[in-house]
Amino acid sequence: MHNQPVSDRPAPETLDELGESPLHGFQGDRGQETLLRTVPAGLTISVSREAGARGGSIARRAGRKLGWQVYDQELLEYMAQEATVRQGVIENLTGPAANWIKTRLQELMGMEDLSLQPFLLNLARVVLSLGARGEVVLIGRGSGCILPADSTLNVRVVAPLKERVAYMSQGLRLTEKEAAERVRLRDQRRAEFIETHFHRRSDDVHHYDLVLNSSLLGEELCAELIAQAARTRSMDFSDRTDSVSA
Repeated sequence: MHNQPVSDRPAPETLDELGESPLHGFQGDRGQETLLRTVPAGLTISVSREAGARGGSIARRAGRKLGWQVYDQELLEYMAQEATVRQGVIENLTGPAANWIKTRLQELMGMEDLSLQPFLLNLARVVLSLGARGEVVLIGRGSGCILPADSTLNVRVVAPLKERVAYMSQGLRLTEKEAAERVRLRDQRRAEFIETHFHRRSDDVHHYDLVLNSSLLGEELCAELIAQAARTRSMDFSDRTDSVSA
């Protein structure tokens, strides 16, 4: 399902996105298989990234290490746009989970931290529905702005511009000039999306729990640091024993 087209579908950013599908993605409804001990039932990782910094690849590595599903920007947009898919994610939630989503949406709108455009509201419902179950990795689309900080590990992946341009040039077979323009436009679109719909700056480090330089650390270490932080943060949920079915 994650291979379905969506409007304004972004070009692939990482080398592993060029030739194969993600190992993790939307796998249908998991509601009947999951027991929510509380709401949210577990931690969610939100990954924000600079264009060409390999944030998508790092997020997938972290997901594999944890055994968590990974939802990228394309998939989140598809789920928000397709009513049948969106309803399948939302409809099997418990009453407490549905109430939690409603309360969180009201908080965001009350603080004017969320655009009232229909697509954004649908996107927020999808992100919150995934966050209610927990143990997922969400890439982009303002997921870190939508989900509450106490149940989210917010990560920002960055790298020097020169290296991001070189990576984009290699991965997409572009000239250096073309790659530089691609990086500039993609960074600009992402920044505008966050500023327009969530009234934040995507490059404000104070919004993140981890800011990782993929150029210095490499993909594997970045992924391991994210996984280790998630394991530690997930201990916050281990003592919550109130059980409700999803």
